[in-house]
Formats: sequence, structure tokens, C-alpha cells
Amino acid sequence: MEAGMKRLPTGLYVITDERLMRRRDFIKKVTEAAAAGAGIIQLREKASALRDRLELAREAVRAAHAGGAKLVINDDPALAAAIGADGVHVGRDDACVEQARALLGRRAIIGVSCYGDIGLALRAQKAGADYVSFGACFKSPTKPKEALVPLSVFAEARRRLKLPLVAIGGITPENAPLVYAAGADLVSVVSSVFAGVKTGRSVRMFARRKK
Repeated sequence: MEAGMKRLPTGLYVITDERLMRRRDFIKKVTEAAAAGAGIIQLREKASALRDRLELAREAVRAAHAGGAKLVINDDPALAAAIGADGVHVGRDDACVEQARALLGRRAIIGVSCYGDIGLALRAQKAGADYVSFGACFKSPTKPKEALVPLSVFAEARRRLKLPLVAIGGITPENAPLVYAAGADLVSVVSSVFAGVKTGRSVRMFARRKK
């Protein structure tokens, strides 16, 4: 079933990374990101045991909601359902959109990684995704071996898709304006926000660059 245009939060899209965030600082950083204006926070934690992930996810969704942000879970619709998350983000090899929608319901935010593949994005749209992401736009310290995708993909996607477009990969406050100008609706970042000690300040720097 093809999705309608669901309105997404307009703030920065931030993605957690256990390699950059000590457990004792994790919820503090999520709280700071939400309070500073992050619109969506994606919980991407795969190394922890299931019980630890469940506990962390419950704390994270409370922290995100307290700051006015939405929280989506990476690659785990069942976890998203268990903690009352706002949605899930799936990749090419993750749970399919239809399965996630059946589990989470029509109000859930479901996003799909499409790399540089417009065909994959079209299929995701037809399946009912709420947004698609393209990247890596620039060399990424989080995934240094990820293939680079030309920014021209956003112009083509804008012509052929009705969904919001999210950019990912090596995005900084300095190059974010290039991505917005290319046609992205949102930029998603990992290390540009969570690698430093001033999480809130990093989020606000992106907000200033979008104006």
C-alpha cells in the first residue's frame, strides 16, 4: 500500500552509536539532543544483550519524548513495538516495510535506507514507507567503507518520489547547506553530534546552518 505524505519533525535527525557514547552518558546525550531541537532520534544499538537494549530503549524513548523528539528504532520493529517507540528504520536487509507496518500500525514512522538506489526508494514508497534516506553523501567516520552517493540523487528523487528525503553520511554543519540545496528535507548525523562533549551545541549549529 503506497503511503501518503506523513509530516515528519523538521529538526535534525540524529542517530546514536554505542562506539561514541559511554553507557553512563547515553541518556544524558539523548536528552540534550532532544532539548536542543533534534526532531528524530534513531536508536542504533546492536552490540548489547537484548535485556540491556530493552532497558536502554525504554529510557531513550522517555528522554526523547520529554524533549519533544520522536524516537525510532534501527532494524528492530519488535523492540519498537515493545517500548512504544514512534517508528522504525529498516535497511535493504532488514525487516520489510509491510511487516513493520503490520506490527507498528499506520501512525508509526517507517523509514528505509536506499543508499543511492532510486528503484529501491520507489519500492519502499509503494510498500508504505514514510521517508527514504540516501547516502553516504560524504566520507563518513562512522562507516568509512560506505560507497559515496552523488548529491544529484536528491534532484532525481524529488522528481520521482512523494516522500520526504533524508540525507546521511559524513554530514557536518559546514556541508549541510549543500545537502539541503540538493533537495534533502532532513539531514541525519551521528558523529557530528555524538562524538563531542557538547551535544546540544552541536545540534544547534545544524539548525543555524539550515536558515
